[in-house]
Amino acid sequence: MKTISTRAALAGVAAAMLVAAPALADVKIGSLGAITGPIVSLVKEINLAEQAAIDEINAGGGINGDKAVIVFGDTGCNSQTAVDAANKLVNIEQVVGIAGALCSGATIPAASNVAVPAGVVMISPASTSPEITNLKDNDYLYRTAPSDAFQGGVLAKLVLSKGIKKVALTYINNDYGVGLAGTFRSTYKAMGGIITADQVHEEKKQSYRSELASLASGGSTKLVLIAMGEGSGMTMIRQSLEGGMFDTFIGADGMHTDKMVEGLGADNVRGKLWGTLPSAKPSKQLDNFKAMYGDGKKFKFGSPFTAQGYDAVMLVALAAQMAGSSDRTAIRDNLRKVANAPGMIVGPGEWAKAVAAIKAGKDINYEGASGSHEFDAKGEVAGVFAEYQVQGNMLVDSDPLDIK
Repeated sequence: MKTISTRAALAGVAAAMLVAAPALADVKIGSLGAITGPIVSLVKEINLAEQAAIDEINAGGGINGDKAVIVFGDTGCNSQTAVDAANKLVNIEQVVGIAGALCSGATIPAASNVAVPAGVVMISPASTSPEITNLKDNDYLYRTAPSDAFQGGVLAKLVLSKGIKKVALTYINNDYGVGLAGTFRSTYKAMGGIITADQVHEEKKQSYRSELASLASGGSTKLVLIAMGEGSGMTMIRQSLEGGMFDTFIGADGMHTDKMVEGLGADNVRGKLWGTLPSAKPSKQLDNFKAMYGDGKKFKFGSPFTAQGYDAVMLVALAAQMAGSSDRTAIRDNLRKVANAPGMIVGPGEWAKAVAAIKAGKDINYEGASGSHEFDAKGEVAGVFAEYQVQGNMLVDSDPLDIK
């Protein structure tokens, strides 16, 4: 009886300990993607790259010893949906920071209406609208992709470098399209280029034939098309080819999707479709990233903004590790401390090394898969760009362009 009583008592103590002992808290990082909408195929790969970063962090001991978890939200690249998704991440899921959003038209309202008032850091891997630069964000909004204030100029210079002195221009009516078209227009015209027709267009239309006819009436056979490849971009190219209106289609990062090439037929656009997208300079960090993920088992390596998404998650996590807590304001205050020089350089695959350095009281400088993230006063990074073209049955990116 004594043995039974002792066992029962021990069991009772153990049960009480299980109840009383606090569970290790998960550290939640939000991801504001667009699981629905015009960039679905890109988002899938970005989300997988973000999950890969989380897996690395947990394999290296987690964030301040706690398990890291990523919580995905869907903006649909729509402003109201973005606000709703951000509200859920911030107020229900209690994320410590957000990687996202992706579409500029989702990032701006999500930040202005939810994240900034709540004091939650957002690091966008793909929002490139110049409008983001001057948002009143109380230093809570950053991005790992360069602004279209840079890309529009690079695209204009690339077009002129190919001897194309006249183009028609059309762009999607949102923050991304208006911003990128604006910088392309100003640079192209300042350098002597002529825009024969200049027209905004709306997304989700079944037919753009009247718009295309108007654009073609200016006389140029080259169309600069600032749009989403799985949305109006694909439709406009298809209808233009059917009508024989343009022989060259020049895009930017939003048009970089193999889904569009598949939908149009590679034979129909090979040699006719090209454009620019953010890239990364050759580096040890990029080599490490490729060594870990170049086999494509985790995500499609090289898919647009996957490296930027991975880096955004890593930066939020490193800032939390440096802060020593999940306090949202402390994470903001430590973001530049882990991203900017000086400090011991750490990069992809070096989470445990970074944690050890932080615990030893050392400064660190995260050099990412997508480049150096030396955030300026506006939370911006400088960038480099590549040219993409259709080769075989897919889009292939060049080495970084030597265009400033």
